[in-house]
This record gives sequence, structure tokens and C-alpha cells, in this order.
Amino acid sequence: MSLMKKSLQRKNLNGLWMGLASFALIVILLLPTPENLPEAGQRALAILAFAVILWVTEAVSYSVSAFMIVGLIAILLGLAPGTEDPSAPLGTKEALKLALSGFSSPAVALVAAALFLAAAMQVTHFHKRLALLVLSKVGSKTNHIVIGAILVSIMLAFFVPSATARAGAVVPILLGMVAAFGLSKESRLAALLVITSVQAVSIWNVGIKTAAAQNMIALDFMDQAFGKNVSWGEWFLYAGPWAIIMSILLYFIMIRAIRPETNEITGGHELVEKQLRELGPLKAEEKRLILISLALLFFWSTEKVLHPFDNSTVTLVAVALLLTPKIGVFNWKTAEKEIPWGTIIVFAVGISLGSVLLKTEGATWLSDQVFGKLGLESMPLLSVIALLTLFNILIHLGFASATSLASALIPIVIALVSTLNVPVNEPGFVLIQQFVISFGFLLPVSAPQNMLAYGTGAFSVKDFLKSGIPITIAAFLLIMLFSMTYWKWIGLL
Repeated sequence: MSLMKKSLQRKNLNGLWMGLASFALIVILLLPTPENLPEAGQRALAILAFAVILWVTEAVSYSVSAFMIVGLIAILLGLAPGTEDPSAPLGTKEALKLALSGFSSPAVALVAAALFLAAAMQVTHFHKRLALLVLSKVGSKTNHIVIGAILVSIMLAFFVPSATARAGAVVPILLGMVAAFGLSKESRLAALLVITSVQAVSIWNVGIKTAAAQNMIALDFMDQAFGKNVSWGEWFLYAGPWAIIMSILLYFIMIRAIRPETNEITGGHELVEKQLRELGPLKAEEKRLILISLALLFFWSTEKVLHPFDNSTVTLVAVALLLTPKIGVFNWKTAEKEIPWGTIIVFAVGISLGSVLLKTEGATWLSDQVFGKLGLESMPLLSVIALLTLFNILIHLGFASATSLASALIPIVIALVSTLNVPVNEPGFVLIQQFVISFGFLLPVSAPQNMLAYGTGAFSVKDFLKSGIPITIAAFLLIMLFSMTYWKWIGLL
């Protein structure tokens, strides 16, 4: 009965949030249009307010919200005066093109292809084998297993372009090791290992361009605004050292924040070896997947250096090989069951909404209102980075999806950077804020991989905060240190 009551309460709340989103949309539409904002820009901001309330409250699923956003852009912008010719409405056909423009982005092609690659890893269990191999080498001491959990997350980030898939591979293995010692999944040891693994996943979402979908959104907006394409190797040069230092700090923070019941898991090593034996020798499809993955990593990392092919093209070719009979590892029927198609739709519509905000000048106006009042444009660059990073971290508390946060925030950051009165590499400034969007260290709801781990019951929100607060502080300070030193030295700022 209590479950039914909770379900009814949730439905009632969803209806309330849906009503609030609609109310915000209507109010913004009815307000007088500011002098320096086109009417289309005001309508784009109304749609943004509607979308943000839905994303933050999850009143409807992200996929459903994507369809609503497309419909609103098509109708509201279609009936608004055109930005180029204000004497005539844009027309719903042209507005619909804007609403669907994200689907033609190479970034969407890369994310879709990356999801196929992640599905291939899951179907063959190769990601599990890789995780077990690493954990089999670290021994049975608790602090060594913490190091192993971090190393697994690092290695998988290079090959599995899905944070949720990476967490899904590692968390069950770690819980199995805890169970082998005779402890429950509610133990301190379980909390330590599971939280460590997902925090490491978030860190390496920053470190590697292809590790997280939200990175592609920022790069697409940067390409539109600045004509700047950041290669896989350039991204790693910028963010890799930050992620390596954060991984070391993560180890020391975790072993102090959550102290386990034991310093050694007796039988843990044997359990890992047993699971490896159960997987059996490398299968033919795993060997083919390894070859394709290594080739893909080579082409990703040498983009603009040894060849002219962009990441999206290379990844799509790899997917074609993965689906080719006798060469690949799975068929379309298997793949389509594993792919979260809604993610691709949400991602594309997020790009469309951000593009609309930029094209209608809605992002510029909002940037002036939010940051102009603070006088950021006349502050020293490091002060701007510090304040914007803190704002980014705080606003992330309301977003369960970094993809949605990137769609809403990066266009505003792009608009802001053009107003700064200090010399700055504009794409680099925006890229640093994209790094911050991937943080997700504070709460279980801050990232899908956190929620996956939280769903195991291995830790409480309080446990997560115990580690999340010092990790966030360390990440913020490291952003500032890199902004003062390394990123200036290599020309990112």
C-alpha cells in the first residue's frame, strides 16, 4: 500500500512540476520584450526555462522532454519575427529545421557510435574481463583494491565511451569481493570501494574527450561559435594531467573519508580469479573487439597529427566493422536492444536548444543579466574563472544530467566570454567550464553513474557527501592552480 501511495505522490508531484514549467513558459512569453533582446530570443529563453524545470525535477523522462522542446521551438519560434527579417515570421518549417539541427551534428554521430561501442563491450563482457584482470593484479589489501578500482576506471575510460557502462562493469565485481569476505553490501568497505569507483569515473569524464557524451555538446557549440575543433590528443593534453593528479588525490581522500572494517579482503583475490576462469579464454569476438578498439584509440589519439580523419568519422567506421558479419562482434538485432536510443534524441535536442539560444541572442542577453550584474567582464581572468566555476558546481546540484547542464550552460558561457575585457583564449575558457560540468562529485543524483551505484544500497547520501565535499574542493583548487600555471603555459588560456 505504501508503494502505491509513493507512486501516487510522485505522479502528483510530476503534475505539479509540469504545471510549474508551463507557468514559467507562459509568464516569460507574456512579459514585455526587453529592448536589447529579439522576440525570438525571449521565446527561446521561455523554452529554456520550461526545459530546465523539467530536467531538474524529472517531471517527465528526458526523452519525452526532448519531444516537447522540439514542438515548442517549431511553434513558438515559427510564429516569432525572424532575426534576420523581423518584418515576417520565421515560419514553422524553418523553425522545425532549427529544432532538428542537432541531429545533423557530427557530435551526435560520435555519441551514437560510442553507444554502439559500449554495447559491444557489454555483449562480449570484455569490459568486465579488463576490470577483473586489473583487480587480479592488485592483491587483497584494502588500500590496494582502492587503487585497483581507480585504475580500472582509468583504463575503461579509454575504451568504453559511457560512464554508466564503466560503472556497471566495476561495481558488481567490487561488491562480489566484499561478499567474499563475508561482509554485507551495507558495510563500510562496500561504501569505500563503490564510491571510489564512481568518483574515478567522473574524474575521467574530464580527462578523456570520448569518455562522456556531455563533452561532445560543448565541442559542438565551440565549433559553431569559434570554428574550433579540439582533437582527442589536444583534449588529453589539456585535461589528462588534471585527471591524473585528481586520481591520486582521490585515493588519499577516500581512504581517510571512509574507513573500512578490515585492511585486507581474505578470499577476494581468489574470487576475482574464479570469475576470470568462468569467463574462459578470450573468445574470437573479444579478440576482434580488442583489435578494433585499439585501432580506434590509435586514430582518436592521432587525430590532426598522423591523419585527417575526425573522431566522429573514425568511430562510425569502427561501428560499421563491429556490425559486419565475421569481422564484427554482434549483429543489428542484438545491438538495437542494448542501445539507449532516448539518449541520442536528448543529446541532439540539447544541441538544437543551445544553438537556438545562440542564434536568437537569448544566450547573450541571459549572460548579460546573470553575469553582467556581477561585473565579471571587468574582473581579472582568474577571478572570473573562480566565480564561474563555483556557479557551475552549485547549479550542477539541480541537474541529474550533465548533458542537459551542458546544453543550458555552455551557450551562456560562450556569450559571456565575448564580453570579457581581459585577453583570453575564448575556446579554452569555455573548455575549462565544460571540465567543471563533468564534476558530479557531491550527490548521488549529480550523475547517472552515481545513481547506478547508489541503487545497490552500498552507501548513504551522507557517505557520498563525506567524500564528495573534499573531492569537489580539491577539484576546484586544482582548476584554479592549472588556470594559473599549466593551462597558461600550453596556451589553453
